[in-house]
Amino acid sequence: MKKALSLICALMALSLSVLAQERPQAYVGARVIPINGAPIENGVIVVQRGKIIAVGASGSTTIPADAETHDVTGKVMMPGLVDSHSHIGGPAGGDSSSPIQPDARVFDSLNPLDPTLKRARAGGVTTANVMPGSGHLLSGQTVYIKLRNVTAMDDLVIRDAQGNGMGGMKMANGTNSIRQAPFPGTRAKSVALMREQLIKAQEYREKIRKAEGDKDKMPARDLAMEGLVEVLDGKRIVHFHTHRHDDILSVLRLSKEFGFRVVLHHVTEGYKVADQIAAAKVSCSLTIVDSPGGKLETMDSEFQDAAILDRAGVVIAINTDDPITDSRFLMRSAALTVRGGLSREKALYGLTMAGAIMLDLGNRVGSLEAGKDADFLVLSGDPLSVYTHVLQTYVEGKKVFDRTDPKDLLFATGGYGASKGDMDMDDDGDGGER
Repeated sequence: MKKALSLICALMALSLSVLAQERPQAYVGARVIPINGAPIENGVIVVQRGKIIAVGASGSTTIPADAETHDVTGKVMMPGLVDSHSHIGGPAGGDSSSPIQPDARVFDSLNPLDPTLKRARAGGVTTANVMPGSGHLLSGQTVYIKLRNVTAMDDLVIRDAQGNGMGGMKMANGTNSIRQAPFPGTRAKSVALMREQLIKAQEYREKIRKAEGDKDKMPARDLAMEGLVEVLDGKRIVHFHTHRHDDILSVLRLSKEFGFRVVLHHVTEGYKVADQIAAAKVSCSLTIVDSPGGKLETMDSEFQDAAILDRAGVVIAINTDDPITDSRFLMRSAALTVRGGLSREKALYGLTMAGAIMLDLGNRVGSLEAGKDADFLVLSGDPLSVYTHVLQTYVEGKKVFDRTDPKDLLFATGGYGASKGDMDMDDDGDGGER
């Protein structure tokens, strides 16, 4: 009997969810920060079937007659946050067998029920680039996910127009990947090993081209080479962990030599080579920490890094590198860049639209515009204030976090049970990265 009642309740909840998606939902009265334009006082956002259908000021924005209206007067609404560098879900890529493993797919190691995803929703993160660690020159393929409230990994993945799961390729240089053989022992050897594998990928691609579809002439299938060919063809963006200014320039040289698209991550000493990064038209995803330490590569960290890169013309995003920064505090990281001289507008752009562009998702998320996914937040106040709380998080029009729900509040504030099932270290033993 209990099972029957549970099934009925579940079906009723599903029906209500479907109806809510079919019926327009109008959020009125909030201060709306659309990112792609000036803030709107007394704004209106209308969503339906997981998409935004209207954004504007009260009195000049049409609300459908059958819409359900939500009064959010006194609150602030903005797009869901895009975390362009995260390790939520317990990801792990390559193992100790080789420093370069482009065949490893972090998708195959994620746990969609991991409490870190719940904390990310509590912090307003709606889209994330989940990556393996940086203990390898190339630790595997990343995966772009939506923080939907689901139980299957396949339902988190963001898919392209052809239905393929989207993601990049994680590479790294500097001290993280320098260790005993078969890993490199120096920076020079690190670059040499990368170059060697990229040349092999070029040769593999050429063999496929010359075969012209003839199965008898095709090379044996090589999953590692397939991943690198996607990099060479620009289908898969390289997300490159790099800190020191000389390591940053090494990445730019490799990118130019092999023609792959790249986003620089961390970029601690980016301010020292800002003009070179700008000239290469490469974007940066910054991990902002408010205290020194961690590793020698970060000893010259400066709060002004984001502002200097921005003035040079570099597009910057702001990430958590969770667990380095807990996903609940991503907006605080943006506030620290403002303290370092970045404009308020660019800091908010760095939390949303900049990251979306870096993940090839700029046409779907990152701003509040008609036609985009209905990923948005309801905040208690200004997003850059330490006193502000995320009150509600929506992904594709569905509420995935509500601070008034005691179960959600637990993951927002912490306490007994908030880390249930969490692990101190990920599968490859590097415990994340910095």
